[in-house]
Amino acid sequence: MAILSRTLGTINTKSPINVTMDDLKVKEWDKEKVLELFTKLRFNKYIDRFSLRNEKNKVNPLDEIEIKENLSEGDLQSLVNQINKDKQIIYYIGTIEDENQANIIKKEICNISIIIGDKVYYIDNVETIKKYFKNIFEDESIKKIGDNLKQDYIILKQNDIELRGFEYDAGIAGYIIDSIKNKYDIETLALRYLNIEISSLITKEKNQEQINLFDMTNEKNINSEEEKQKSIMYAYCINKLYPITMKFIEEQGETKLFKEIEMPTAKVLAKMQYNGIYINKDELIEYGRNLKFEIEEKTNKIYNLCGQEFNINSTKQLGKILFEDLKLPVQKKGKSGYSTDVEVLEKLREEHPVINELLDYRQLMKLNSTYVEGMLPYINSKTNRIHSYFHQTVTATGRISSTEPNLQNIPTRFELGKQLRKVFKPKEGCIFVDADYSQVELRVFAHISGDKNMIEAFKNGTDIHREVASKVFNKPLDEVTHEEREKAKAVNFGIVYGISDFGLGEQIKVSRKVAKEYIEEYLRKYSGIKEYMDKIDEVAKEKGYVTTIFGRRRNIPELKSQNYLVRQFGSRAALNMPIQGTAADIMKLAMIEVDKRLEELGLKSKLLLQIHDELLLEVPMEEENEVKELLKNSMENIVKLKVPLIAEVTTASDWYGCK
Repeated sequence: MAILSRTLGTINTKSPINVTMDDLKVKEWDKEKVLELFTKLRFNKYIDRFSLRNEKNKVNPLDEIEIKENLSEGDLQSLVNQINKDKQIIYYIGTIEDENQANIIKKEICNISIIIGDKVYYIDNVETIKKYFKNIFEDESIKKIGDNLKQDYIILKQNDIELRGFEYDAGIAGYIIDSIKNKYDIETLALRYLNIEISSLITKEKNQEQINLFDMTNEKNINSEEEKQKSIMYAYCINKLYPITMKFIEEQGETKLFKEIEMPTAKVLAKMQYNGIYINKDELIEYGRNLKFEIEEKTNKIYNLCGQEFNINSTKQLGKILFEDLKLPVQKKGKSGYSTDVEVLEKLREEHPVINELLDYRQLMKLNSTYVEGMLPYINSKTNRIHSYFHQTVTATGRISSTEPNLQNIPTRFELGKQLRKVFKPKEGCIFVDADYSQVELRVFAHISGDKNMIEAFKNGTDIHREVASKVFNKPLDEVTHEEREKAKAVNFGIVYGISDFGLGEQIKVSRKVAKEYIEEYLRKYSGIKEYMDKIDEVAKEKGYVTTIFGRRRNIPELKSQNYLVRQFGSRAALNMPIQGTAADIMKLAMIEVDKRLEELGLKSKLLLQIHDELLLEVPMEEENEVKELLKNSMENIVKLKVPLIAEVTTASDWYGCK
């Protein structure tokens, strides 16, 4: 072994080498080739670090287009006539921050850039924009091609202009092409598809004075040169991105998805944000007071159980109390000390009564910080409503998310958390009508997998969890216990999300071996699901992506990873995305249909919220019966699957009372 090691470590000086020392000298880069490679690989930080974007490499829109500004009335009318003739407007609306408390979005229009051919028409007078382009924006037949149309809708609405004709949104297009990217703003898309780095082309101004709407007159130009260049470049890039991204979308078979689902959804979401939901501020504050009382009581209980006072929110102090003073079994310990996260505490529930109190304490603290103190600043002083942002370019599956604040994440699993919904109320003379899809993901799973047993159960209206328990535990349907049904429910949803035997065992408190037997028995009895799972994994590996039944694509690069855990994540994503994504598409279609029917019938009812599989409407009393029927029919018949879609409709005088 020593001789072998010596041989391996000896340099062979007689080995033939066909290069000289000069050949090995470090040479100057071929910057153009390096830039081309780095651009392809999206190594943008390295491009900047090594200053590879020299003047020769830069594409400057200002060099390619003619800028038309200071337009006369005749010029403006000619522009309007041309837009009416073309039946489309490619534009970008520039905005400035504005703290007007009456506004839904704290921004106001400061300019607009409209591009036609190789000309950009730049207008920086708000009254001119309103006067000449109100009819353009309100004309459904004129296609609106821009970026962040949801924001445009609200900002224009704040100026008494109703944006219609949603045709193309650059950010949504970028998302449809690849839903696992994390940024779809215009500057990122310009760099990604046009190799244009907008920020490096804009002339930065120093010591620029703050400007606000109170300083604005009809004659005054409120825009800096920097804002002007940004507006023009954004319009230019939207114009260039439009055909390029639409070609990608068409090649991926997602044109129908983009035009018939995503763009109409954008308008519905914009209207929902503008509508907002009324919240009783006094009741929210009172709810917060009660929470603080509960927190104080819970704190004293924890002190008594631990025999001392300490900072409950300090991981270090809590870890010492639990694992050194109380001698509880250590679950996880790192360099910074003992872990006291929720996962650890859940495992310790049976070890000491303080654990339940700690878990309750954390829930109470989160309720107060996130949903009381966190929501109060978002109540609009004029409308007394919360106008949450609804996003459609965040999740890889197509599900809608909510922020500022997140109204989709209000706790409902414990009573005190659920009571928070009591502060959300319809306006006077109205009622809430709520509709919730019943087990939509499992129904989609049955449809996609084609499993005969699951399809039959849904067609017969059988309780699917009891049905699964009956087959997995080999018991007659009427002998299945509540506990067995709950275990079967965990298996049902666990399979959809690609749960492991270890994960299932942890969730339903059985051994890994028993959990594995449950899964194996499930897949034996529901063989169609097993076939689907095997097939979708092969498809994902072969194509590199999976799709919903409506053509929505999610790339799965994780399947090519050298890391086993990353590959496992990819397999779970490949299994789950067609199911969750299809359910999300169905909900979007239902929202579009409900909004369309409300408009067609001239009803005053409004969509307020979408919470995963649930829709909440504010409905005048006299429209209640009509809207309940409309909502149920729209949701249940928007698409035909191999199993029926069921929507459960309820009404109440507050959100808590729904369902």
